[in-house]
Order: sequence, then structure tokens, then C-alpha cells
Amino acid sequence: MNNITSIFKEKKLKLTPQRIAVYKYLKSTTKHPSAETIYKALQEDYPTMSLATVYKTLKTLVDVNLIQELNVGEGSFRYDANTNSHPHIQCINCSKVDDINDITFPELNDKVNGFTKYKVLSNKVYFYGICEDCQNK
Repeated sequence: MNNITSIFKEKKLKLTPQRIAVYKYLKSTTKHPSAETIYKALQEDYPTMSLATVYKTLKTLVDVNLIQELNVGEGSFRYDANTNSHPHIQCINCSKVDDINDITFPELNDKVNGFTKYKVLSNKVYFYGICEDCQNK
């Protein structure tokens, strides 16, 4: 919690209970929820919070690098509180998204530099497959 407090203070942003709730929810899960999922999960404790507030909060948290936004190609974004560079895998059957841990691609950035005049700063890697639960159905 100190991290969000100090970053918001440094950026001169207001730290509201709703912003804290969205951030805490994301820190408590590895499921990569959508804005709608977050909204529904927090609805009971924050009945006056709108979906628009959730979207604005997520944008702010992405802007200050406290979370990352994932575009896994399903028409809506997913969110991850793990801001370290890491690949993700999505089930093409149930749409579940998981982290792939202990694999990074810094050497890919260096290799791509040889094929372009850009200076590569980062990358996002997505894999697609069928999760264990769907395989067992």
C-alpha cells in the first residue's frame, strides 16, 4: 500500500477509496480480470462506484505504472498488478489468461534492434492455447 500512496503523492493525484479498492483487488489476484469483472467484484462493498470510475481508475493505475494493461485480442482489456515484464498465455476456449513465470525476453529486444532502426524499449508476448481445465472436459 505504501507504493500506491507514495506514487500518488509524487504525481499529485488524489488517492480515493475506490482507487485503493481497485488496486488492492488487482494485487490480490493473478486472474487478469477485465474492468467489468473488477466492477462486479467490488459492487457489494462500493455500491455507488460506477463502471466508468473503474475504467478511469484502471487508466490512472496504468499511467503511473502500478498495473499493466493486457490486450489479448478479445475486444476488451485485462489487467495485471504484476508490472514486471513477463509473457502471458490465454486459453482460446474459455479465455482464461495466465502468467508465464521465469521466462523473459530481453535478448529478443536486442535481436529486434538488428532488424529495425527503432531503439526497442520493451515487448509484450502473448501465447494462445487450451488450458488444462478445457483439455480435461
